[in-house]
Amino acid sequence: MAIALENYAQDRWVPHSGRAVEIPSALDGHVVATCSSDGLDFGAMVRHAREVGGAGLRAMTFHERADRLRALAGFLNERKEVLYRLSADTGATMRDNAFDVDGGIGTLFAYASRGRRELPSERFVVEGGVETLSKCGGFVATHILTPLNGVAIHINAFNFPCWGPLEKFAPAFLAGMPVITKPATATAYVTEALVRLMIESGLLPKGTLQLICGGVGDLLDHLTGQDVVSFTGSLETSEKLRNHPALGRNAVRYIAERDSLNAAILGPDAAPGTPEFDLFVKEVVREMTVKAGQKCTAIRRAFVPRAVAGDVVEAVKAALAGIKVGRPDDTDTRMGALVSRTQRDAVRAAIRELSREAEIVSGDPDAEPPGLEGGAFMQPVLLRCDHPAEAKGVHTVEAFGPVATVMLYDGTEKVIELVARGEGSLVASLFTYDPEVAAKVALGIAAFHGRILILDRDCGRESTGHGSPLPGLVHGGPGRAGGGEELGGLRGVFHYMQRTAIQGSPKQLAALTHSWIKGAPAPATEQHPFRLDYDQLRIGDTIKTASRTISLEDIEHFAHFTGDTFYAHMDEEAAAANPFFPGRVAHGYLILSFAAGLFVDPPPGPVLANYGLDNLRFLKPVSPGDAIRVRLTVKAKNAARQPEYGEVRWDAEVFNQTGDTVARYELLTMNARPA
Repeated sequence: MAIALENYAQDRWVPHSGRAVEIPSALDGHVVATCSSDGLDFGAMVRHAREVGGAGLRAMTFHERADRLRALAGFLNERKEVLYRLSADTGATMRDNAFDVDGGIGTLFAYASRGRRELPSERFVVEGGVETLSKCGGFVATHILTPLNGVAIHINAFNFPCWGPLEKFAPAFLAGMPVITKPATATAYVTEALVRLMIESGLLPKGTLQLICGGVGDLLDHLTGQDVVSFTGSLETSEKLRNHPALGRNAVRYIAERDSLNAAILGPDAAPGTPEFDLFVKEVVREMTVKAGQKCTAIRRAFVPRAVAGDVVEAVKAALAGIKVGRPDDTDTRMGALVSRTQRDAVRAAIRELSREAEIVSGDPDAEPPGLEGGAFMQPVLLRCDHPAEAKGVHTVEAFGPVATVMLYDGTEKVIELVARGEGSLVASLFTYDPEVAAKVALGIAAFHGRILILDRDCGRESTGHGSPLPGLVHGGPGRAGGGEELGGLRGVFHYMQRTAIQGSPKQLAALTHSWIKGAPAPATEQHPFRLDYDQLRIGDTIKTASRTISLEDIEHFAHFTGDTFYAHMDEEAAAANPFFPGRVAHGYLILSFAAGLFVDPPPGPVLANYGLDNLRFLKPVSPGDAIRVRLTVKAKNAARQPEYGEVRWDAEVFNQTGDTVARYELLTMNARPA
């Protein structure tokens, strides 16, 4: 019995009404589900997201949102079998599920970790340093990032019904922005099940996530400059969205990931028998067959030196001969079906276009695999184009299925030109063990790609492969690929935030950003700040130490004790000849050690550990006889994952006897919190 998909709007499941669209199984054509968005009030959904979802998310810190993402990932990971079962009707094998279902859940985990590790326990981000705007330092500026007060509209493709929504949802949620997600109809039943699990978890604040199964109606008419549209799909649909009057009129942020004629390049040094040659063949075959080639990152153009073209074609053909096409529940199956017979027809049409300039050397696109009649199955198809410089279609037509074209090239300069004719791609892979070839080709094609993989024998075993977008790396590409960027670590989060320059006095900016700035109040504490626990410390709390004179004996003792007998510390004549020193000088790390001796409070207390220094600079040499003193100020505080302690960042400045700064750095400590 077909599943009647429901929409999730304004925190309730809404049965579809009106004329429903039937969604066929990729395996045998039976109707898996029906869907419709008729009757939804899209304007009300947008208002609900802004007023309820956005308000709730913005009230949470990054760490609180990250904790929800981690818990959600764990919840889904324990219940993913239901998604596996439903995905079978899309043609997905268990190998495909590792990319889609597990990959999507892994992205949630990755962003949860980044949120905790790289973002503050705040509702905003301070970006970059402080800009001094006046001679005396009384007028300064900095940049902050705050969540947009709108809704993120996520329009996804059919090929990844789990990973697609989740890789968009994770950075938006972490940024503090609610989401309305719209899956492609062909696989909407998998996404609906995913969203049901996410809502069932109880981890998402009200209004955070809404689902549209069907058309988007007048949804885009309700968008403003505070909203974001993120789209994955075809070039044609992308152009329609980008040219929508509301998006242009209101300058709605638009992120697109669309057609991409990704390339794999076999280096001139990667002859048959080399590990790089074998890696190339393996990767081309894998990209043709995983998800039945229905990946935006799949290899479409495989460039090989003319001298080894025959060897490459024979090796790929032999590997493809071992790929069994079949139903996902057959344990011998290596490649499943395309998502629908309609999609298979589109792939066959694209192959006919490619065949005008290239010869089919493996696979029959029109053959029905025996025993699989009625489904959307087809054989992998390999083509060969001997003169790609004279061809056009092989650089413009994307067969979104198990199809790749081997193209011959003569010299690295020529292959760089040929790759660029794809007019912008998500990813290219280069297979070479020659660093000069790698540098020349990678730099030659970088402007046309969002990601480049240089694959060789040293990283081949550990590589995640050509077609695997990773949360920490940019996913997107210029030109034909859409010009957008997703993921990329915090870059993906910042797409959903507004960058604002804040100007004012050090006092005002320190209070606003919760980060001490030089020139802001730095009150001395009645107690030594090392006697105060994390919660008792205030931003700006300061200790100013007594002075300590550094003698020549100190310098020589430090040199012999540590083994650092560099001439600048031990040879007066050589040191004086150095343009940076007036003569023998103290070691930089002697200055740090003596500085710590001046400000540390030694008995056990709330300071649990010193775990590093950031931004250390030695600004002026210290000569024998100079006296140093320290100002130590609480610069910022950041809650740790464990409730028993938190991170304190201290601004440390070391002065000499004339008040000149000789060193400056940031000290990091872990401080206990009350039980």
